[in-house]
Amino acid sequence: MQPRQDITVEGRSDGVVWVTIDRAHKHNALARGVQDALAQAVTDAGARPETRLVLLRGAGEQYFAAGGDLLELSGVRDEAATLEMAERSRAALDAARRCPVPVLAYLNGDAIGGGAELALACDLRLQAAHARIGYIQAKLAISSAWGGGPDLFRLVGGGRALRMMGRSEMVDSTQALQWGLADAVIADGPEGENMKAFLAPLLACPPQVLRGIKAQLIAWREGASYDEQREVERRQLLATWLHADHWRASDKFLAKVSR
Repeated sequence: MQPRQDITVEGRSDGVVWVTIDRAHKHNALARGVQDALAQAVTDAGARPETRLVLLRGAGEQYFAAGGDLLELSGVRDEAATLEMAERSRAALDAARRCPVPVLAYLNGDAIGGGAELALACDLRLQAAHARIGYIQAKLAISSAWGGGPDLFRLVGGGRALRMMGRSEMVDSTQALQWGLADAVIADGPEGENMKAFLAPLLACPPQVLRGIKAQLIAWREGASYDEQREVERRQLLATWLHADHWRASDKFLAKVSR
């Protein structure tokens, strides 16, 4: 494990890099230094060719991540400082959005405010049965700030996004799964069978295949044109079709069906 500024990084032999926001005593709040360290950890993990997935979680069982550090943010009082804060934090979350491998959020506890924005910056969300997710920024008389507004509207649609934001709703795991906020409910912890069962098919994919899928996701998420998305698909096809892994898988399949 590699500790850095309240972030712990653990690379495992299966190609999953676990990145933990390790400040449970502060509700895993995303202070600036924590955001920077988190972004660097995700970037570093994505740059390693053996990485298949990045799995982001919080320490403890109460919070995945709270929002920004309110004491730190209390000095943000003018337009320039507000925009600088928002752009810096958005850039930190963009490390997950633009990471070349899939980034999964394991919501070990509640994801609230900026923590909910971080969860939606990830590609998939695996939610502990007791965890909730809430865009509660309105309780502080503000709107979302770190790119999480567009992410929410795109994911759940206008009505549900307005409802979540305007009512500061805390969405439980059952409703999150129904709405598409969560992709799976993990009832037995990060090392349990639920997690293993969800990850197994992803880990069966060669790293270059997962990177090809993520490249198409990035193009779609960032609003690339139809032709641009098709070009990304074309490049990823070449990278995977001509790889030895494809021919080994093809030969194995052909041998099986020709028996």
